[in-house]
Amino acid sequence: MPLEVLVVDDEADIRELVSGVLEDEGYSVRTAGDSSGALDAIEQRRPQLALLDVWLQGSKLDGLQLLEEIKRRDATLPCIMISGHGNLDTAVAAVRAGAVDFIEKPFEAEKLLHLVARATETDRLRRENEKLKAQAGHEEQLEGTSAAINQVRATLKRVAPTGSRVMITGPAGVGKEIAARMIHQWSPRAQAPFVTVSSAMMEPERVEEELFGIEADGVARPGLLEQAHGGTLFLDEIADMPQTTQAKILRVLTDQSYTRVGGQRPVKVDVRVLSATSRDLAEEIEAGRFREDLFYRLNVVPVNIPPLAERREDIPVLVDHFLARYAADRRIGVPSISDEALAALQAHEWPGNVRQLRNIIERTMILTPGDRASCIEIDLLPPEITESGGSSSATSQVAMMGSPLREARENFEREYLKIQIRRFSGNISRTAAFIGMERSALHRKLKALGITDKRADEN
Repeated sequence: MPLEVLVVDDEADIRELVSGVLEDEGYSVRTAGDSSGALDAIEQRRPQLALLDVWLQGSKLDGLQLLEEIKRRDATLPCIMISGHGNLDTAVAAVRAGAVDFIEKPFEAEKLLHLVARATETDRLRRENEKLKAQAGHEEQLEGTSAAINQVRATLKRVAPTGSRVMITGPAGVGKEIAARMIHQWSPRAQAPFVTVSSAMMEPERVEEELFGIEADGVARPGLLEQAHGGTLFLDEIADMPQTTQAKILRVLTDQSYTRVGGQRPVKVDVRVLSATSRDLAEEIEAGRFREDLFYRLNVVPVNIPPLAERREDIPVLVDHFLARYAADRRIGVPSISDEALAALQAHEWPGNVRQLRNIIERTMILTPGDRASCIEIDLLPPEITESGGSSSATSQVAMMGSPLREARENFEREYLKIQIRRFSGNISRTAAFIGMERSALHRKLKALGITDKRADEN
């Protein structure tokens, strides 16, 4: 979204001339002919820069008075003064009142563009800095090669350029915000803000203030919706949003307009809304906790990200990704991982999904001694991964030593095959290929050991 400039001048020809020059350079321009129109425009939506004529004939406030009023309401809004009767005293007064620069009529287009670029540089850098901060710590892609995650990526890529609303579902930790960021980055709004609203993290009594902003004593504080103008608003965990706020969000989706808390004037915004939830919204609607009409507004394109336990073939790719990432952070070589350690990771249930896997890899790399940092062995993984069913390997060994050889062998085979089947998401063919057995022989072995797996895939 281009930077927006408000041009305030009592001469329509000047407004048209300046607007044309700025729009040719890619700026978005709004205009006003007097102080009242200017203040109304700023209340409707904060621009990134205001160009103010000094005299403003027939206006309630002249340019300097308007500058003072703007600065009283928002001291961060940069302003440039324009005058056809400029003198040193006027320029000094304008700078003292908070103007960032001063230009006299008639002026050359190149000089005007130079001053505008210089005045908006701070705002541009601030937006870029906010964007980089927002991206810090976030993976930019959904890593993996499984058919499930490939299908999710393909859907995101198809829907990204359309501007349609997308609802992303899936359990906590699967990467719903990453998916939303991918949609934003692949969309025409990529250079505009990406603003996250975490309904679960907000205090219920402050949700509307955070979303819509506040007006008090003639001073407006923009909310997250206004900050997302031209870009994307991501409503995370929408099931936790208060019902009163749900009604107001519904209106925003309908006409892209709302009023700030304590305000009367409508604020117009252009935002794309993406949403996410880990809860079953059908149940929330049935229980009367979520509006059905809002659900249908948000759920234009549904995207479900499956849990990590249903796409275990992605675990090696994710492990390599996180090993490389944290090795780069620590400025060390990227370690390898042993087959046994990788098998243990693939066999784990991962209730916390990709977020939990990421944390396990980070913790393991931090706690691994320097003399063993070149390869992650199974004994370096935390007990929650290496212990099966809550029993330590030592306990298992003691139990095995008290069993006859045949029973101990059967117990070992049973646990080994359960782990391998789980590792390959129930795919019998892939399990058989890995352990070096014919599929029919593996079926007979599983039957003999009394192993059944509802997820077993005959393909």
